[in-house]
Amino acid sequence: MTAILLVALFLILMLIGVPIAFVIGIVALLGIFTVPYIPEVTVPMKMLNGIDSFVLLAVPLFILAANLMNSGKISQKLIDLSMAIVGHIRGGLAHANILVSMIFAGVSGAAQADTAGVGKILIPNMKKQGYDTETAVGVTAASSTIGVIIPPSIPMIIFAGLTNASIGALFLGGIVPGILIGLGMMLFVYFRAIKKGYPKADRAKMKELLKLVKETIPALITPVIIIGGIISGFFTATEAAAVASLYTLLISMFFYKTIKLSDIPKILTDTLALSSLSLFALAAASALGELLSYYQLATMAQDFFVNNVGAKWVFILIVIAFFLFIGTFMDAIPAMILFVPVILPTATQFGMDSVHLGLVVVITLAIGLVTPPYGLCLLLAAKIGELSIERSLVAVMPYILIILAVLIFVAFFPSIAFYLPKLINPGLFL
Repeated sequence: MTAILLVALFLILMLIGVPIAFVIGIVALLGIFTVPYIPEVTVPMKMLNGIDSFVLLAVPLFILAANLMNSGKISQKLIDLSMAIVGHIRGGLAHANILVSMIFAGVSGAAQADTAGVGKILIPNMKKQGYDTETAVGVTAASSTIGVIIPPSIPMIIFAGLTNASIGALFLGGIVPGILIGLGMMLFVYFRAIKKGYPKADRAKMKELLKLVKETIPALITPVIIIGGIISGFFTATEAAAVASLYTLLISMFFYKTIKLSDIPKILTDTLALSSLSLFALAAASALGELLSYYQLATMAQDFFVNNVGAKWVFILIVIAFFLFIGTFMDAIPAMILFVPVILPTATQFGMDSVHLGLVVVITLAIGLVTPPYGLCLLLAAKIGELSIERSLVAVMPYILIILAVLIFVAFFPSIAFYLPKLINPGLFL
């Protein structure tokens, strides 16, 4: 009976608009108060333990790197390079929007930073060039989700911390799906651009292209430093995030000269504000996890799957459907903290590798970034484009279907998805 009341309270608080981090914390606190064998001090202890992790330091550091890129106007330079590469294709600005998101993903690991930084520049420009608002908002919001799939990825770091999966393997595993999603979106944009008659730019001259490459090389080296350092074992994901932040700061201050010392306090304040949201949700989810352990939810879930689901493919479809639903009203980090430990034993029993499970969960939850009512990337893009959420959701639906297609591909043909990563570093996938 208590469990039913707690679930009802969870849903009521969500429906009246209480932030998800506070919903989780309130339910955890009240739930543990009702359990005589768990002392109340467990709540703050679990919350502190939940974020007392060296791995989790990577979260604010990667967000800092993204904020430094946006403040240092590096995003604009990457947009210029992307336009020089694909701008001559019909619908060039929309293609550049997707390509710059793929490049930006290799630095920040945070989709929201991509939406905010790139969206503020490209959505108004796309509208000026004759693109309808739906296309401008839909492309921007959807392509931003690639930020949590192509490494580095904050959700992948969290998943690795929960399951002891290799961060290097997860990062490498995200490369192929991220590229496939980007190419799929560009293919859809191409046919839509032909139908709508969207403009294209003149083909960039080789001299101009080489000049842009030269200007952006310092920024383009950042993903190489991060991914190369992690998979080679030269430094950890947290150390990579610190290096990325420091490197981005140095090139912004001394190479591009777009950040001054007086800008740093505001950048740090914005980073702390954004990081605190994710980390507080994670801390609250850790406390709720203790309550779920008391009710033996993981054991119940395992028994259910063993007794009612006899095939691995059915289990995978259930996992995808479940996280699609959860992602509509909950951020990826608390969703993984709460439910990955519940499904992990069953996944292992079905012979599903933790890296494979991690990719399926992360890509599925990426869709939650563009599905209301949570859909933070969709909300940001809609606000920038001054478009209603209803029309924004319709605009982003074709791109959601593309992500789903790649997700199904990764879920049921992991050997193909992992082919390139295994060539790069087969030792991580043994």
